Amino acid sequence: MDNLFGETLKDWRNQRRMSQLDLGLSANVSARHISFLETGRSKPSRMMVLRLCEELDVPRPARNQLLNSAGMAPAYVKRDLSEQDMEPVRSAVDWMLERHTPYPAIAMDKSWAILNMNKPAMFLLSGMNINIGDSMIVALAENKMVRDAIENIDEVIAHTVARLRTESAHLGGDQVLDTAIEKLTAQLGDYTHPETGVLPAFIPARYRANGMVFSFFSTFSQFGTAEDIALSELKIEMMFPADDLTRDLLIGMMTNTQ
Repeated sequence: MDNLFGETLKDWRNQRRMSQLDLGLSANVSARHISFLETGRSKPSRMMVLRLCEELDVPRPARNQLLNSAGMAPAYVKRDLSEQDMEPVRSAVDWMLERHTPYPAIAMDKSWAILNMNKPAMFLLSGMNINIGDSMIVALAENKMVRDAIENIDEVIAHTVARLRTESAHLGGDQVLDTAIEKLTAQLGDYTHPETGVLPAFIPARYRANGMVFSFFSTFSQFGTAEDIALSELKIEMMFPADDLTRDLLIGMMTNTQ
């Protein structure tokens, strides 16, 4: 008998490195019930599917797949950001991007495709021929202008690969991210982090643009209570100056363009 739900549930449990007992305790059910769900001896309720997905931190699209495999309708939809009920989200994203000026900020989807960016980000990326709609990880892997513009390209690639592996693992594997990981890892070759004793607080990315060098570190923001698929996958990279020179250059440039 086909037991797609049970097999998929077991796959996610193994990916999250949880035993049946761990998952049962977390979801407030017995390990025996988890075993019965995985073997097909028991059928889950809709509430049980969603509870297990929550405990396993299953991404929204995969939750829909688990519901479907159990013979149930999906719970999550993927709205376009242009839809009327997404207006508060658009306003929030625009607010974050613009208020981050004079520092660069970029809104991206799960594949790192640029959805929007502020003027400082446009200034920084336009010189590398990166525009809205382009993927940052594809540009890093394939755009020679990007690789030539980043002074510490090996460090940036190494940190990007580590982040992409984490994101792909969270998604249960992602073809776009995994392809980028493969390409970027091949470019690294035998590169290893330099052994210099105590590591710095952060590794900045140093960009050359218009005869100047800009040094940045980044933070990533996401919507923590999102139930919409697109919204749950949206992330905003906010870049901050890693030195006084970068800060002064950005403040000066944005002041002169106003």
